[in-house]
Amino acid sequence: MATHWEEVQKKLDSIHEKQLFRETKVYQGIDFCSNDYMGLATNPRMLEFFQTKKEVYPFGSTASRLVRGNRMSMDKFESEFAHFVEGEAALLVSTGFTANFGLIDSIAAPDCFVFSDRLNHASILDGIRISGAQKKYYNHLDLNHLRTLLEKANIDDPGYKKKRIVVTETLFSMDGDSPDLKTLLELKREFGFVLVLDEAHAFGIYGSSGKGLVFRDLTLSEIKSIDYRVYTLGKSLGLEGGIIVTKKIGRDHLVNVMRSFIFSTAPLPMISELASFALSFLGTMDKERADLLSLANGLKNSLKQNGFSITETTSHIVPLLLETEKEALFYANGLQEKGLDVRAIRPPTVPTPRLRISLNAKLKLNDIQTLVEELVRVREKWNSR
Repeated sequence: MATHWEEVQKKLDSIHEKQLFRETKVYQGIDFCSNDYMGLATNPRMLEFFQTKKEVYPFGSTASRLVRGNRMSMDKFESEFAHFVEGEAALLVSTGFTANFGLIDSIAAPDCFVFSDRLNHASILDGIRISGAQKKYYNHLDLNHLRTLLEKANIDDPGYKKKRIVVTETLFSMDGDSPDLKTLLELKREFGFVLVLDEAHAFGIYGSSGKGLVFRDLTLSEIKSIDYRVYTLGKSLGLEGGIIVTKKIGRDHLVNVMRSFIFSTAPLPMISELASFALSFLGTMDKERADLLSLANGLKNSLKQNGFSITETTSHIVPLLLETEKEALFYANGLQEKGLDVRAIRPPTVPTPRLRISLNAKLKLNDIQTLVEELVRVREKWNSR
């Protein structure tokens, strides 16, 4: 009988053979892979504000928010964020993963249906799994398929004894595409399900003042009909943490039943101090948002003109599709050697190996041109092996 460590070694050997081995790396070079979309993680004004708050203590929050970990700055940020995105209330948690995972686990149960886009983030899928709900996956962005599944659920459960929940990201981080939010809201009105939207990768970049894709695509009354919206501090705000926007009764419910909130140490006190400043700063960055989207359009056009295959992305996330895991690693290593930090994304994270090129507000046109030139050179090396 194999020992535990023999089993581990066998599994690692299999991962290596499939070109799927992963390891932690210290970042270096021009950033084409992070989620710091608006550049706030290294923004000088953020640093200046941090210096004014450097006496904030304790350094750690010391406990969960329900014990001794809560701070007035956390309550203040929740109120400011809810107001910013036209919500009744908000709940700050330690990470975006915690937000999705804990939320789904709190509102779903074995006696309900959860309809999920097949490409939803692992935090959503794990939340469904741990809740024990009956999961119904619909094809990526295929709201006609979602309608079919909802209609079948009505046939199987005509008395609506089982709650229906639909959950999707508004911008998919590995494909750069988005669902038709108008159609999704029409389905909500018709079928009466609970709707959860994850705005993690859209917030800060789209909509008025960067409030998200829902503010670009929906009316205010439609936005207010969304039951839960999930955001992260770890992307456009340049920090870390997650925040759930919902009704006040919804927040009260989560505070009392959400295990990943109740039993987790609260975020660092400095986070909510910085988050309030970052939120006010973010709303003023219209030029940076416009420049970022202009760069993204230019990159997509240039890649297509040079014969590269990309997804049907409509965003600042530009996945370049490749045929094998080995090819994806070859491209990523070649770019990193030239000081361009692009990472290979491979199964099981995505079905097709790719380079996930994510653009940020610090990049310039010459950075984009250099990236495309180096991609062409790496392709030539790959083809001449």
